[in-house]
Amino acid sequence: MTGTALDRRLQFQQAIARFLQERRDAKLEKLQADDPKRNELIAQFVPETWLDDAARRVGQIQAVTHSLKAIHPDARGSNLYRPPDQLPVRSEIGSHCLGQDFAGDVVGNAAALDVYKFLRVVVDERSLLDWMLAGDVDLKAAMSPVSAVAEAWTEAFVGLVQPRGAVATHTRGKQLFWLTGGNAADDAGFHLLAPLYASSLAHAVYLSIQETRFGELAKAARQAKREQLPHDDGYADYPNLAVQKLGGTKPQNISQLNSERRGDNYLLASLPPRWKSEAVKPPLGIESVFPRFARRDEVRRSLRALALFLASNPDPTMETRDRVDELIDAIAEELASFAAELHQALTPGWSADDRCVLPEEECLWLDPERGDPERADSDPDFHGRWLRMEWPEKIGKRFGNWLNSRLDEKLPVGSVEQRQWSRMLLLDEEWAGQLHEQRSRLNAPHYIPTRGAS
Repeated sequence: MTGTALDRRLQFQQAIARFLQERRDAKLEKLQADDPKRNELIAQFVPETWLDDAARRVGQIQAVTHSLKAIHPDARGSNLYRPPDQLPVRSEIGSHCLGQDFAGDVVGNAAALDVYKFLRVVVDERSLLDWMLAGDVDLKAAMSPVSAVAEAWTEAFVGLVQPRGAVATHTRGKQLFWLTGGNAADDAGFHLLAPLYASSLAHAVYLSIQETRFGELAKAARQAKREQLPHDDGYADYPNLAVQKLGGTKPQNISQLNSERRGDNYLLASLPPRWKSEAVKPPLGIESVFPRFARRDEVRRSLRALALFLASNPDPTMETRDRVDELIDAIAEELASFAAELHQALTPGWSADDRCVLPEEECLWLDPERGDPERADSDPDFHGRWLRMEWPEKIGKRFGNWLNSRLDEKLPVGSVEQRQWSRMLLLDEEWAGQLHEQRSRLNAPHYIPTRGAS
């Protein structure tokens, strides 16, 4: 035997001895110094004795990458051990992305999980199980000088990753009928799938999220953000993250990795995207902004309340008038807010775009800064039309016509009501205040024409 072989054999023996000593000492600490069970326990952890017992018990557990018990704890069907390099490569994220550094899982009798922990002992960057699967002769010699015994133990241990019997599902497992043909009415055009839990992938996701949420680098980056300080590294958040608990108070009954996670399994949010449009878009390609204004929540509520109130045929009293004024004022104030949003959010001059087909009075109302003489790109003609102050009366009429059109579905409204709505808008305090502020800024006359609205 060469020196290299002797060194490797000794390396394996030392790794096995350390594992057994750590487990033995942990159990001895729980016993009194004069407890007669101490000698019995020490005898159990003699390498030859423990390995022989472990080779017998390994049949009670199975190494898996895809397990059934996570689907339902009482399921008794097949589990699969499919390392990433045995899976087809796809563009979607899956277990095939894990590479060689993946965590295998174990299911079966939780009392035998110590055997799996033994097989996960790493020597020279590979686990004992990997060396056994490779048929390493030095490891066999380290386990027993009797080759037949070492072979028998190795065969038993590598059986951990072998399929157990015929592939079968269980009534407690899930099943999906997947359409493979083109006709959903043809029962023969379906393939029955029995999905398994991708345990190794779930564990990798869990570890990644844990590091992102609680790792030292992530903590430092979050602290820097709170203190508004620069930081070399960023951090990630997982909105709407859910935690699924598997196994209840006994997560080891599901699998070894599930036990290591204390039963925690992260579920990423599976939601349709929530598109965020620009807060305010220029009203291009539409003939009036009033239909767009009508979609505002407060406008819809006030319109509905006004229609229902008028449809109730209230008595012509002061209370009735006050209620109508209150609802019209709410709509008028919302219209002033709508205009203010466009004034503040849009670049002055947007109404000069060829795509703008709004009537001139709406352009003058909603894009007043387009003619501001202090702007380098001022439009003098537009400013002159704005200064003549003929457009507020026209906006009042358009408002009255629009409000009539919304009420006409349920109420007999006409020109009298239209003039009343127009007048109420032009005299509304918020609407009038907004116009006065603009006139002061743009040196316009300080009055609001209401000839046609009276």
